[in-house]
Amino acid sequence: MENAVRVLNLSKSFNGQNVVRDISFDISKGEVFGLIGPNGAGKTTIIRMLLDIIRPDSGEIRILDDRLSEETKNRIGYLPEERGLYKKLTVFETLTYLGALKEIDSEKRATFLLDKMGMLQHRDKKISELSKGMQQKIQIIAAIIHDPDFIILDEPFSGLDPVNMKLVKELIMELGKEGKTIIISTHMMDQVERMCSRIFMIHKGEGVLYGKIEEIKSRYGKNTVLLEFEGELKNIQGIKKMNNSGNYAELILEPGADPTEVLKKLAEMVRINKFELSMPSLNEIFIRVVEGT
Repeated sequence: MENAVRVLNLSKSFNGQNVVRDISFDISKGEVFGLIGPNGAGKTTIIRMLLDIIRPDSGEIRILDDRLSEETKNRIGYLPEERGLYKKLTVFETLTYLGALKEIDSEKRATFLLDKMGMLQHRDKKISELSKGMQQKIQIIAAIIHDPDFIILDEPFSGLDPVNMKLVKELIMELGKEGKTIIISTHMMDQVERMCSRIFMIHKGEGVLYGKIEEIKSRYGKNTVLLEFEGELKNIQGIKKMNNSGNYAELILEPGADPTEVLKKLAEMVRINKFELSMPSLNEIFIRVVEGT
């Protein structure tokens, strides 16, 4: 597929400290791509270089077949992690003003997006009168008000309840189907796993995981049990690690452990509603990489 974004051998340091070291990745046109990593890993630095806010020390960035000309920058939409809207303006004034900065008449698009996000009835409210979740939806609309071809979303699900998270997810997937290229940077690994076809993970300034999610998960083997149960779950022989969430658990098996024997031992302890041998979740892989286990 045609690449919309190409990053080649990118490096950046501040005050003699390497923040990003020789990273390379590409993103296809229309792809929803995950940029992940722990706090301080270098994600924000990568995003700022993609936006030409800061310049790399070495390496190359090409976006939409261009080296970040002003014309190309106008084709980029950005939702920053640090939110910032004009609190005294109304919702509609905010969106049309931001559209005007891109030299477009955005009234029709603002109305369309507000309706799509269930916010049209709030168009004449001041930003300061909105809840945090509502402000988040307006911020997302603001990022795409000029109909950009390349969209960078930094923590797009922050402050959203499950209903509004679903709305935002549907919007992102629809934009991808329209041919928009999207980077999602978030700590919510379950959302990355559901929405993104490929990921790039950076840790301590270096790329550590890159590629299709299913291929990455397969490298870690089918050594995980997804368990739904009733009762009190305790660790047993054959289980290396247990991620327990109430009546659900992700169990990481010891190397060489027999899943049938593990099932027998679990059945003596709890009522089992689901026992599924699987590859580890992206969240578990993320933890393993960061912890070096």
